[in-house]
Amino acid sequence: MQDSEFHDEVDGIFDEIELGIDELEDDVDVDSSGGVLTLTFPNGSAAIFSRQVANHEIWIAAKSGGFHLHKDGEHWFCGLTKESLEQIVHRVFVEQLGREVTIL
Repeated sequence: MQDSEFHDEVDGIFDEIELGIDELEDDVDVDSSGGVLTLTFPNGSAAIFSRQVANHEIWIAAKSGGFHLHKDGEHWFCGLTKESLEQIVHRVFVEQLGREVTIL
């Protein structure tokens, strides 16, 4: 994958997360700048999504820990937990928002 393709794909993922948050009734604050997407939840906790261009990974820092995701075929996976991006985003929202939501 070329760097430009990586940026385009991650931009799309971050946009999709933002759109999902816009649909929520909860007041989740979103800050997107410099390739980093920071979500601040009503309880004050945060989740940080960042792009790591050098190794074409998405890193997520959240209450439950840090996750490094790489693209395997058509999907993004964490090498350590073997969870997909969708599963990790779901887990982050359950842990930090306190309820089930569908974002991705």
